[in-house]
Amino acid sequence: MAGPQCCSNPPVLSSSYGAGHVEQFGGLMTYVTGSPASKYGILLISDIFGYEAPKLRMLADKIAEAGFYVVVPDFFYGDPFSYENAERPIPVWIKFHEVERGFEDAKPVIAALKSLGMCAIGAAGFCWGGKAVVQLAKSDNYIQAGVMLHPALVALDDVKEVQVPIAILGAEIDEYCPPELLKQFEEVLSSKPEVNSFVKVYPGTEHGWTTRYSDEDESAIKSAEESHQDMVSQTTLTTLSTPAAADSQVLGIPREVMGCLGIP
Repeated sequence: MAGPQCCSNPPVLSSSYGAGHVEQFGGLMTYVTGSPASKYGILLISDIFGYEAPKLRMLADKIAEAGFYVVVPDFFYGDPFSYENAERPIPVWIKFHEVERGFEDAKPVIAALKSLGMCAIGAAGFCWGGKAVVQLAKSDNYIQAGVMLHPALVALDDVKEVQVPIAILGAEIDEYCPPELLKQFEEVLSSKPEVNSFVKVYPGTEHGWTTRYSDEDESAIKSAEESHQDMVSQTTLTTLSTPAAADSQVLGIPREVMGCLGIP
């Protein structure tokens, strides 16, 4: 996880960005957006740049507008990766923020969502956060659906243990999760008919494109928006037969995604 793709086009972090607010939630400082009256919760797990990335918060707000209560915790405890800290390149930084820890830290966040009376909870993880999502998806005790976007450090054995509906959205150019590995993930999931799944590779994209696209690149923006739509479709359809699922028509969710998840 020390290659250049993981760190390309880093965001300019902003503690005040977004329509939501920051509060203590599940033991972590968390960006919260959407109505707490919603019965559908979404947990977003960031890449190495953390929860203050503006485009991540913008995506959280977009999901909230679709009727969800969205939480984006600070899994790095105020210590996201930064190029400015020359003494802590990624190989050093990652020792303090191992991907396995994200899974453990997510548990009390999910418990806090459940305490609000959420009927269904979905989780989406980007790069570093993808590992936590696949671990959460190995049991139906935590989430009802998961989405991994250009995940890092996810192994084939992880995917074999998935028990809840899951989507894997990958880049065409990705040293951490190349199309060949995505194909293997898809084959494993296809052998598990009891688990609804969706695997997609976005042509011309690179690792990190969903939240670190260039504002000057119209093609990159279009691909990012497409992935956001696909991500929302997976989390929207967590219970497969809810008012949120009906909203998928309003969101313009691709028909093939709905069919994959068992929605007529």
